Amino acid sequence: MPRLSDKSLLAIAAVVDVAVHARGAPVAAKALAARHGLPPRRLEPVLQALVHAGVLKGVRGPRGGYELARERRRVSVAEIVRVVEGAEEEKEIILPPLVTDVVQPAVAAAEDTFDTALDGVTLEDLCRAADDKGHGSEHERIDFAI
Repeated sequence: MPRLSDKSLLAIAAVVDVAVHARGAPVAAKALAARHGLPPRRLEPVLQALVHAGVLKGVRGPRGGYELARERRRVSVAEIVRVVEGAEEEKEIILPPLVTDVVQPAVAAAEDTFDTALDGVTLEDLCRAADDKGHGSEHERIDFAI
């Protein structure tokens, strides 16, 4: 059972894509969306949330797009996930006592361990892995079914 949502995985991939492809020039949202097989309108809210949080920097104008706001080694996967998951408004649900008294405390320890592990994975780590596997090609296309 995956812990990360498809939206979080897409956000991580988008930030890695920007880090790999923004070599001296911003990455256009259209180019990024095309590489991932997504309509730009699907990706734009994710990118804007990342800009608002200071992970990415938006560059306006005809040659605008997105670039990293900080060094690769200073961006963790956990931060990207927190930005994207925090951007959604949670619907207020009243949980039964079994969930609040038993299930949530038991699951909280596992979630803390997972979050700590994600904090240890940096954008630099993912960019190195992408380069090693040949995912830095400008002509590459990755299909996401979101």
